[in-house]
Amino acid sequence: MSSSGTAPAYRRLSVQERRSQLLGHALGLFAHRPPEDVSLDDVAASAGVSRPLVYRYFPGGKQQLYEAALRSAADQLEQCFAEPPTGPLTTRLARALDRYLAFVDEHDAGFMALMQGGSVVETSRTNAIVDEVRRDAAEQILAHLAADQGSKGRGSPRLRMAVRTWISAVEAASLIWLDEDKQPPLPQLRDWLMDHFVALLTATAAGDAETATVVRRALALEESDGAVAELVRRVLPVVADSGHLL
Repeated sequence: MSSSGTAPAYRRLSVQERRSQLLGHALGLFAHRPPEDVSLDDVAASAGVSRPLVYRYFPGGKQQLYEAALRSAADQLEQCFAEPPTGPLTTRLARALDRYLAFVDEHDAGFMALMQGGSVVETSRTNAIVDEVRRDAAEQILAHLAADQGSKGRGSPRLRMAVRTWISAVEAASLIWLDEDKQPPLPQLRDWLMDHFVALLTATAAGDAETATVVRRALALEESDGAVAELVRRVLPVVADSGHLL
């Protein structure tokens, strides 16, 4: 009740507002429980509405609601890698990883269900949505690498494979992190994944001329106190006694 003693005015939600409200509650439930354990009654109770109202917006039932919630989550994940194309590459990618890992942390059980599959509501459409997230992340990273400059496509086959392999590694590491009770702390996980990215690109550049060009261009933007310089300083003592390999 307001200070004047009158009840606040009731505001009817628009179709889009109501749909967004239901999806938000569904995502909250899917974030902490496997999709097969969430019912329309659960969503209705969470949103404080009736089951028929949920059906009115999602006449296809739980499957349609799950796919819509999955689409919403995918849109959020795809936005994680959206960064202005300025500054050192590792700085941009670290910010993107922070957003991605924060999503994993917030939607832990739902993220595992999303990426691991096996749900009774899994279909070819849901699999396509998940695969779209992976491909979109790879394309955004390739764009940051400016891999399409001077070439017909977005990077050589080896460079594209390296980037997509790293996306898979990020996904796998996120799942392992959840399985290991969210250890190590997120900043350490992010830094390790960044080291993995730099190492993978460097190794690929050693055998692929186009990747080497891309890596040189990216390294030119790195700073002496940045992530790549720090990695080099940590690696040198490890290989210092291996001069016989040269």
